Amino acid sequence: MHTVKRWFFRRKLTATRAAEYLRDMFKEALKDLVEGTEGGLAGLLMDSSGIALESYAKNDSPFDINTIGIEFSVVIGSIKRAAEMLEAGSANEIAVGTDRLVTIIRTLGDTYFLALAMTPDGNFGKGRYLMRTAAPKLMAEL
Repeated sequence: MHTVKRWFFRRKLTATRAAEYLRDMFKEALKDLVEGTEGGLAGLLMDSSGIALESYAKNDSPFDINTIGIEFSVVIGSIKRAAEMLEAGSANEIAVGTDRLVTIIRTLGDTYFLALAMTPDGNFGKGRYLMRTAAPKLMAEL
């Protein structure tokens, strides 16, 4: 049983309180990711069907991270299928760079993904590192 679920079970808290706790934990993890990455604009935790579990965006972010996630969820599915067809293993990380935005996506199992939108001059390596270290914590609660 997941750590958070055990904690709530022992305290006999309601499902609503458990969901609120998880949303707060996800929001805090996304905030740490975005604020900890130079050039970070927004972060997103989403399922593969395009439904956002939680998101965080700086006030000056010119892009809607939920729209980015919805659009890229289709692309992620195609990339996963291509990697399987090529027998290259599972796709763990995807990066898309444009003139105004870099989006890094880290898959979390078969169902979820974590996305970080950042400026093109942002610290790409730091963003990747923070996503890689946050992934196990998030997956433990999904």
